[in-house]
Amino acid sequence: MIPPNEIFTTAIKAIRTNRTRSILTTLGIIIGVAAVIAALAVGEGTNKVIDEQISSFGSNFIMVFPDRGGNSSNKDRIAFLTLSDAQAIEREVSGIEAISPVVDLSANLIYKNSNWSSDVSGVGSSHINVTDFKISSGRNITETDIKQSAKVAVLGSTVVEKLFYTGFNPIGEVIRIDKVPFKVVGVLESKGISSMGLDQDDFVLVPLTAAQKRLVRFSTPGRINYIYVKAVSMDALNYVQHETELVLREKHRIRRGEDDDFAVRNVTQMLEARRQANQTLTFLLYTIALISLLVGGIGIMNIMFVSVTERTKEIGIRLAIGATQNDIKVQFLVESSVLSMFGGVIGILLGFALGYVLATFVGVTPIFSFSSLLISFLFSVAVGIGFGYYPARKASLMNPIDALKYE
Repeated sequence: MIPPNEIFTTAIKAIRTNRTRSILTTLGIIIGVAAVIAALAVGEGTNKVIDEQISSFGSNFIMVFPDRGGNSSNKDRIAFLTLSDAQAIEREVSGIEAISPVVDLSANLIYKNSNWSSDVSGVGSSHINVTDFKISSGRNITETDIKQSAKVAVLGSTVVEKLFYTGFNPIGEVIRIDKVPFKVVGVLESKGISSMGLDQDDFVLVPLTAAQKRLVRFSTPGRINYIYVKAVSMDALNYVQHETELVLREKHRIRRGEDDDFAVRNVTQMLEARRQANQTLTFLLYTIALISLLVGGIGIMNIMFVSVTERTKEIGIRLAIGATQNDIKVQFLVESSVLSMFGGVIGILLGFALGYVLATFVGVTPIFSFSSLLISFLFSVAVGIGFGYYPARKASLMNPIDALKYE
């Protein structure tokens, strides 16, 4: 029986003898392992972002927005929501903690010599409750502001930084939103940058009615962009969502069999759709990885067959001086395993780099887990053993006399 250290030394020597061939042979393994690690890292990073977004919005939050259905019976219908829709939901649906109709627009903000472009939302008085924001200084928009269409504004912290100098208290100051003067009555606490790299504090809130009359001026009275609804609990969410759909179908006079001209989605559903898209991307990367590993395995099998053929006389000599068939089989299995292990290690290193590159395009931070690295490495070794077994078995079954006669 050949000592294990001699088997390993011989395997390393055989691989080093044909370095270029060995490196080319392991390319499939390298690419496959790198793709697996990168896919797992980016997938986990994206899922973390989605989970953080769910936590940021709150799991008991739904959004209602216009959505013309594809049914021919209402394909020509103009889909929009109105303030009366929000009022009907608030009046007729139980289990609601807060509701806020919203009008959105982008606008240029001006304060003296400073200007900044930002998002402006016309909202109800419960908006910051629905979206889980808190007042840092000043006050919130009130029902009185909404009834009077008051030209008042609550600023996100980023807008304060851009329009005023550091440490300045903007409460009571007047800014212009698309040339319309609004008095600053409140500043919101900062939420910072989201996991997707978006600034969560770059916006201005104004009373819904003020936005409708002075900023957007829809031709349809009371028209809004969407409605935010916060249920009293996660348990009540499905009920609130279902009842909201029934109220709007009745109010919009949608008959049975017709598509809705609106959509009601909870945050979990919306972000779950993103999770599904992420899983599809991850699956495609896995497929590429598996194909690469398969190609790498075939490459290892091919090179091992070549190695067996080139070393036929060596195999014959070993068998003639007492090596067993098992010794020969182990010898070539070790060589194929070392090749795949080498590819696995290089693949892991490349996977780190590829993970960060892909994450840059997706806009997330990759998450590398020890388990994914270990599994990828062990899988690469398994490919080497699996695809190297047949050539190793063929070598072990050689007839010593025929092998010694081989030229």
